[in-house]
Amino acid sequence: MARNFSLREAAARMADRLVKDPRLTVRAALGVLLLANLVAAAAVFRPWGGSQQELQAQLASLRTEAAQRQVSLARLGKLAATVEKTKADADRFLSQYFLARRTAYSTIVGELGKLATDAGVKPKEHSFSSEPIEGSDTLGMMTITGYYEGTYADLVQFVSLLDRSPRFITIDTLQATPQQGQGTLSISLKLNVFVREEGPAQ
Repeated sequence: MARNFSLREAAARMADRLVKDPRLTVRAALGVLLLANLVAAAAVFRPWGGSQQELQAQLASLRTEAAQRQVSLARLGKLAATVEKTKADADRFLSQYFLARRTAYSTIVGELGKLATDAGVKPKEHSFSSEPIEGSDTLGMMTITGYYEGTYADLVQFVSLLDRSPRFITIDTLQATPQQGQGTLSISLKLNVFVREEGPAQ
């Protein structure tokens, strides 16, 4: 309380002195104006955010960075579109050329029977085995060993039809042995087809 009173007294005395001595008042006013001019000069010659050249350089740098980010964004967009297209093409290829495992046996037996009939080859027994493709949990390879009878011309036609089959059948081995006195060949074919596993390959 005493401190507040002394501050008030000091302020009152200062006001009395300013009123009594006009020169002191003028000096105080000039001091305030000088301080204001110094602050203004500092703001003009050295702005708080930097000089005009520095601000322009920062703006140019920001514009360059924005342009680079736009280019990167466009590149990423193209890459994402390419990945999506590649994935769609891969899915289309798999569905077209890789048979579903649960129907692969009946599909291949029907396809081989049709091709053999079209070529004039007589089908006999078939045996099947399958194994997973290394590195994949969803793809496998089915191996078919088939036995047929027919002439050489029939065999050539059969191989040609197999080569043009939409089922993506590949010939692993082919053996043809002439049958004595019959003019026909005993044919052994080992074929491979690719299948899509419904779960992890067993």
